[in-house]
Amino acid sequence: MKRILIAFAILSFLNVSATALDQAQSAHSQHTMPPHGEHGAMEKVRTKTIALGEQTVEGVKAKGLLNDVGAVMAQMGKKENYHFMVMFSDAATGAAIEQGTVAVKIIDPQTSQAGEAIPLMGMGNHFGADVALPAKGEYQFQVGTKLADGTKRQFKFSYTVK
Repeated sequence: MKRILIAFAILSFLNVSATALDQAQSAHSQHTMPPHGEHGAMEKVRTKTIALGEQTVEGVKAKGLLNDVGAVMAQMGKKENYHFMVMFSDAATGAAIEQGTVAVKIIDPQTSQAGEAIPLMGMGNHFGADVALPAKGEYQFQVGTKLADGTKRQFKFSYTVK
C-alpha cells in the first residue's frame, strides 16, 4: 500500500510539473504566436528568417538573425514587425553560450541616432526581442554583451528594409 501511495505521489508531482512547464513555455512563446487556429501564419513566419551574418570577438562567435513577424504582430495590434535574435558560441569549441546579459541598440536609418537599449531575453538557444523597424533603409544593430565569462563584448549587424 505504501508503494502505491508513493508512486501516486510521484506521478502527481510529475504531472503538475509538466503542466507548469507547458504553461511557462506557452507564456514564453506568446510574443510571436498567432491566435489559436492560425497555424499556417506561424509556418510563414518560420520561413522568413533573415541571416545577418556572423562575427567573432574575443573568442565568442555571434550569429545575428531576424524573423519577419509583421503579419502576426499586426493581427495582435502590435507595432513590432521583426524578432531580432543573436546566438553565441565558443569560437574554439563551438559550444553554445546561453548565459549572460545581452542588449541591442538600433540605429535609425533616417536619423542615424541610436535608440534606447533593448534587453534581449534568453530564449534557449538564442537571446531575442521583438523590435519595430518601421521605415525603409539600413538599420544597424549594436549588440552589447556580458556573457557568463564576465567579459564585455560588442557585435554589429545590419539589415536593409526595402
